[in-house]
Amino acid sequence: MSQPKPQLGGSEFLEDVLRKVKEAVEITGYDSSYYEVLRYPKVQLTVSIPVRMRDGSIRTFIGYRVQHSNARGPYKGGIRYYPTTDLDEVTALAMLMTYKCAVVDLPYGGAKGGVACNPKELTRDELERLTRRYTYMIYDIIGPYKDIPAPDVYTDAQVMAWIMDTYSQLAGRQTPEVVTGKPVALGGSEGREEATGLGTAIGLREAAKALNMGIKGLRVAVEGFGNVGSYAAMYLHEWGAKVVAVSDSKGGVYNPEGLNVPKLIEHKKRTGTVLGFEGAKEITDEELLHLDVDALVPAAVEGTINARTVHDVKAKIVSEGANGPVTSDADRVLSEKGVFVVPDILANAGGVTVSYFEWVQNLKREKWTKEEVLAKMEAKLVKAFHDVLNTSRKYAVSSRMGAMCLAVERVCEAIKLLNIWP
Repeated sequence: MSQPKPQLGGSEFLEDVLRKVKEAVEITGYDSSYYEVLRYPKVQLTVSIPVRMRDGSIRTFIGYRVQHSNARGPYKGGIRYYPTTDLDEVTALAMLMTYKCAVVDLPYGGAKGGVACNPKELTRDELERLTRRYTYMIYDIIGPYKDIPAPDVYTDAQVMAWIMDTYSQLAGRQTPEVVTGKPVALGGSEGREEATGLGTAIGLREAAKALNMGIKGLRVAVEGFGNVGSYAAMYLHEWGAKVVAVSDSKGGVYNPEGLNVPKLIEHKKRTGTVLGFEGAKEITDEELLHLDVDALVPAAVEGTINARTVHDVKAKIVSEGANGPVTSDADRVLSEKGVFVVPDILANAGGVTVSYFEWVQNLKREKWTKEEVLAKMEAKLVKAFHDVLNTSRKYAVSSRMGAMCLAVERVCEAIKLLNIWP
């Protein structure tokens, strides 16, 4: 697998999330019983998925779907295909989705799915058979008003199309609203492809404004030049920031005078890597994290800024394009340094926000323009940023804990109003 491996194991990642939730419950003054509700997902499903391979053999993969909370609405969350995916990792990500939706004030709860596989080793036919079988096996717990999957690591619009078609065949009717992140030709939303990266860039821009730094000339390094990182870099470049370094799974490139991001994107499409880009020095992923820059966008995988790598981070702003790229230990160090962190549940919420818009469009059988979608998304994210900022000041906590406190308040209030039935 060419993408960097997570620095945190699934169980450690889950414990990290739970620590933050417990602290937020205590800070906001809710009874500890609310934490007991929030610490356990409502549903954890593990399935074995037999797939006939191209050589005629049958190989069995393990898949998961975890539904954490539906107090604020139906479950929502992506499906990832990754070799190290396990139940604890998927559970932690489902929990984060609950709080991400709450921070942006979307009427959703959190879910996540995954299959432990390496999609780069599978043919297109094998990937389709895996996807359709997995969909068949989780069919009973997903649906337009129950649980709406979306793309995640190494899944894309094509995978969502297969899921939608499989579900529709089983349901006996065309049901585009069962998933989001579909191809536009099948009911997908305009703007979905760039949404998460744009949202990460918006978070960085708003943080720069809050620190009276502005965006023009801001020196930025982007770790992870996939969908999220490349779009974040593109928008920051368009707004006048100076993107000086980017990295992908094979390494990074650096030019202190700034990189030509549009040309770099074309280079990556043509060669499959950022390495070899003309006029740039090759650097390692860790060297990128430690560059003398104003802002850092970690957009690869969880735990890359950890107890070992954090001490040499020089950026004043970190906008988390990935899920959980900064560990709790590292977060404390960044806080002591005075680094403004735009946490993942806010910074990368552009994707789920546009997914919500796609779902609404599908339910109403409407079609919105890209400009309309992205304008609505920006308005939601900017409001959420300031809600988080105000909550951080209210409780005198970091922006990360402010986001978690805001999310926990909204989820706990929903649980309180619904009460426990029967």
